[in-house]
Amino acid sequence: MADQQKFIPFVSSETRMAEFTARGLIIGLFLAIILGAANAYLGLKAGMTIAATYPAAVIGMAILRVMKGTILEENFTRTVGSIGESVAAGAIFTLPAFYISGIWPEFYTPGHYIISALIMLTGGVLGIMFVALLRRVMVNDAELPFPESQAAAEIHKTGQTGGGSGYLFWAMGLGALVKTLGEFRLFLPVWEKVVAFKTQFITGAGQAIQAKGGILLGSPGLKPAYIGVGYIIGPKLASLNFSGGIIAWGLLTPIIYYFVGPHIDLNAWAEYLVANNLAPDMAAASATVSEPMFQIVEVWKTIVRPIAIGGMLVGTAYTLWNMRKSLVEGISRSVADLKASAQGGGITDRTEKDISFLWIMIGIAAAGVATFLITSLIFGASVYVALLATVVMIIFGFFFAAVSGYLVGIIGSSNNPISGLTISTVVVTALLMLILGAKGEDGIASTLAVAAIVCVSAAVAGEMLQDLKAGHFLGGTPWKMQIGDVIGVIAAAAVLFLPLVILHEGDIAVGKQLGYEGGFGSKELPAPQASLMAILTSGIIGGKMAWALIVTGMLMGVGFILMQVKSPMLVSIGMYLPLQTTFAIFIGGIIKGIMQMYEKKRGHSDERKAKTNNIGILLASGLIAGEALIGLLFAGLAFGNINIWRFDNPSYLVSIIFFVILGIILVRIPLRKSANFGGKKSE
Repeated sequence: MADQQKFIPFVSSETRMAEFTARGLIIGLFLAIILGAANAYLGLKAGMTIAATYPAAVIGMAILRVMKGTILEENFTRTVGSIGESVAAGAIFTLPAFYISGIWPEFYTPGHYIISALIMLTGGVLGIMFVALLRRVMVNDAELPFPESQAAAEIHKTGQTGGGSGYLFWAMGLGALVKTLGEFRLFLPVWEKVVAFKTQFITGAGQAIQAKGGILLGSPGLKPAYIGVGYIIGPKLASLNFSGGIIAWGLLTPIIYYFVGPHIDLNAWAEYLVANNLAPDMAAASATVSEPMFQIVEVWKTIVRPIAIGGMLVGTAYTLWNMRKSLVEGISRSVADLKASAQGGGITDRTEKDISFLWIMIGIAAAGVATFLITSLIFGASVYVALLATVVMIIFGFFFAAVSGYLVGIIGSSNNPISGLTISTVVVTALLMLILGAKGEDGIASTLAVAAIVCVSAAVAGEMLQDLKAGHFLGGTPWKMQIGDVIGVIAAAAVLFLPLVILHEGDIAVGKQLGYEGGFGSKELPAPQASLMAILTSGIIGGKMAWALIVTGMLMGVGFILMQVKSPMLVSIGMYLPLQTTFAIFIGGIIKGIMQMYEKKRGHSDERKAKTNNIGILLASGLIAGEALIGLLFAGLAFGNINIWRFDNPSYLVSIIFFVILGIILVRIPLRKSANFGGKKSE
């Protein structure tokens, strides 16, 4: 507690300056819609989104600098501007599932627009209300580094003081350059190769059985943002995350492929690809499924990932159990604040004021009523099923809001596995629906509605906590940021259904011209998370779910706990994410570890170490922001169907050179420049 009292934000709590302004709100709402639409495109195409915190920070700061805005006004604008991305993430991971599962024969109707807007609004408001309850617990947790919050805060601070801004903006340019060269395919961002082999094993009866196997050898993906995140979170957490990748790709996938490989029905697999428009004809599909690379990746997707989900379920429960005292304390504080306010007292510190506890309870109750009405009146569920859906939504909403905030505190919003949390919700909700006897379209629709609300809630909660932590560093007023995000959620919910319709209908039109069935789930618009939600929900309600894999993952999670793994959740996340992602984050952590090793060897003082760390964070923050901004630029080009020239034969050797260059920069510059950083020489 003493450490918390010593913390002094960039703008003190006694300072009064412009913060919640009309111009800041308007700029933020504009950014929320634009960045949300761009991320909707990326998510439907590639199954991932780009954190909008950095683009919103840089763009908002640039506009407000012209208008002589304050740093708290910039912080408020960034908060509102980044919320659209989280609403979009929740929407694209779930809403297309209504179409893919057959619940909505047509994606766009006026009624579907209203339903989608209500789902996004309900989930968004719920996430903000839960964050208001959890803010002080999460933000003041000294063990959560909040790497992207630090990066966002540094962007604002360097823009104000100019101290170290050269490092930040120079690294932004470098990150943007690497991302641009990658988009033009002047280098191969990742190298992958399956080493296939044939062998045999002897059964207990002495029979020799031939088997084929293989292991995927892969490189870290050359993503400056991932390297920056790994650098900020440090070698320990980065190693934990990467250990999950090693378990998934170095142990489970090769073992499973060894036994499953000989029994793969290639014809059935090829027919599946053609039926789902993933291949133009049987010849192309047969060529695809015969490749060991395709087979081993499918083993990971269909078998190892569900095991990882089981581990994430246990990791989620374990994380909340470890946080139980802090969570209870945080809620108790909120109740005490409400009583004190009623008696004319309460919190007087501007930087500690959240939305009133009474309004938080009203917001949660309103979300519950909305969920009941959506599942009962719109999707036709019985009263009992609708009540269950409401209870599940509130419990899981709080459950995953806390976990989402915890994960953002460790690995940042960019790597927050919202889809994994949503899959957990789908599994449990569908099982409960099945127990209550919910069947057919009503059960599937109600399950998807709950999953969609929880998904939006978790995404918004993670993004909101990230922004609140950045505001904590800067000295922002929490309740103003929370109110701004409520307005941002309303705007995003009203608008973000439209980009989904445009992408869906546009792909259908192109598909008719080129001879494929377009729309959500097609080869051009795969919507991978939403497709998985639809498959899981239909499978569970229809009694075709592979529970053995989920239970196996849960037992694995228990094993992690018994082995006293520091973060079972982080290991399971590493299993769920692609190898190139966890590998790149690990490389960033190793680079930070090398820098710390040199500091120790040279005997630097604590003051010198702090300056070295500050320069390193500035450089890592710049890499993250630079890639994010250029990523959105290329997303805009793709959205406008503007084709760019790309090199035909890129080499991964160039990527290795860039890794070395980035490593040297992140080690040598902080070590060399920290001696005189801040105008005072350090030993």
